[in-house]
Amino acid sequence: MDSGGRPPSPGSGEPQRPRSEEGHAQGPFERARAAVAARAAKGAARTRALVRRVERTPPPPGPFRPGFWRSPLRGPWLTSVFGLALLIGIPLIFVTGMLSYASYNPGLDRINDQTPDKGLLGFYLFDWPTDPYWLYRLTQGVHVTLGVVLVPVVLAKLWSVIPKLFEWLPVRSIAHALERLSLLTLVGGVVFEFVTGIFNIQLFYVFPGSFYTLHFYGAWVFIAAFVVHVSLRLGRMTRALRSRNLLTELRTGLAGTRPEPPDPDGLVALEPAAPTMSRRGALAMVGGGSLLLLVVTAGQSIGGRLRRTALLAPHNRDPGGGPKDFQINKTAAAVGVTRVHVGPDWRLEVRGHGPTLVFTRAQLLAMSQHVAALPIACVEGWSTSDQRWSGLRLADLAALAGLPDAGSVLVRSVQPPGPYSSVVLRGNQIHDPRSLLALRVNGADLSFDHGYPARVIVPANPGVNNTKWVHRLTFRT
Repeated sequence: MDSGGRPPSPGSGEPQRPRSEEGHAQGPFERARAAVAARAAKGAARTRALVRRVERTPPPPGPFRPGFWRSPLRGPWLTSVFGLALLIGIPLIFVTGMLSYASYNPGLDRINDQTPDKGLLGFYLFDWPTDPYWLYRLTQGVHVTLGVVLVPVVLAKLWSVIPKLFEWLPVRSIAHALERLSLLTLVGGVVFEFVTGIFNIQLFYVFPGSFYTLHFYGAWVFIAAFVVHVSLRLGRMTRALRSRNLLTELRTGLAGTRPEPPDPDGLVALEPAAPTMSRRGALAMVGGGSLLLLVVTAGQSIGGRLRRTALLAPHNRDPGGGPKDFQINKTAAAVGVTRVHVGPDWRLEVRGHGPTLVFTRAQLLAMSQHVAALPIACVEGWSTSDQRWSGLRLADLAALAGLPDAGSVLVRSVQPPGPYSSVVLRGNQIHDPRSLLALRVNGADLSFDHGYPARVIVPANPGVNNTKWVHRLTFRT
């Protein structure tokens, strides 16, 4: 019998089951969840204890010690002045660099594309124009010259924030780790882009791959880190710039130089040393370095008398005064072209709609000749003044090939296969009346190194795409 509705008493023979807080029997799932929670709590406690022990760990000797950095000039204001210069200059370098990439018409043909796996990074590509004819000379000249001029500013900015690179503890939390990673990407990106760019300017190819590929992808990684950094720091930079008057600082000499107030980022030295230079002097040194680099670099793009001052130009600044004495990107010997390739047996093949047309150089010279005054501008930033080229219009050759409305032309050189031994030009480049298959320059036959017996010259076209030693033109719809 039951006990009149009362719950069984202890010892009555009925098994007793543990009760949960809700008053229900605790099953296997609840017991497992409780065990996991207990283990998690113990793990969290151990982690907190470990963090506390690490936080109490003294920093190692050297740059991790707070008193190691003692310059009285470091502080948010000076860092922000350098940052403002880079905020103006770096986007301009990035935009002109992307325009340089677009000028190769990489979307037109794989022959033109040095980064075929760019994917969405080529979203902005467009048909490169031929007007104004000096467009590439301007954009690439600005890209290279500004990149060189900003080197002292980049170094000064890195110097001003170097205590941040040696924070202790290096990582304090997940958020702090992400911030450190973004800073590492920013610093590594700017160093990589400037170093590879300057090596390329000086034709010092020590890269573990194609310069174009490395520089292109590196630019996108760096600019992404740069945008994130600016978005996080723009407010602080603005407040720091307003904290001091630039004109007042420029009037303050060494005797009046004092450290900035302590800042939360730890840029201001805890135990500043006596100043050996004023902020005015620091700004003058950085600005003077940039001005000096401008003087010894810009002449290779601007030309004229300033070309003599272009001490950092990768090519001879004053090649001579003859009609064919102007700068050369690569000599025939450098790309493996010999006199045998362009001897009496050389012929130009023109292909299109119908049979292939074959011409000797004498036959080409007997046709109607046209003249165009165009410079040569190269990716290294150097360019020539306008040279007077003469030869046959590409549009006329397209008409001879039976494709007067050709949409592109494949230009092949006699040089051995390799980068820029072939190029594809767009329809707008073919039909510009200044686009020539040049046979002569400045009243003289082309020199061997300038592309004899025939070369392409197109307005606003990168120098390497003005193919030399041409032997075949294939016009396409």
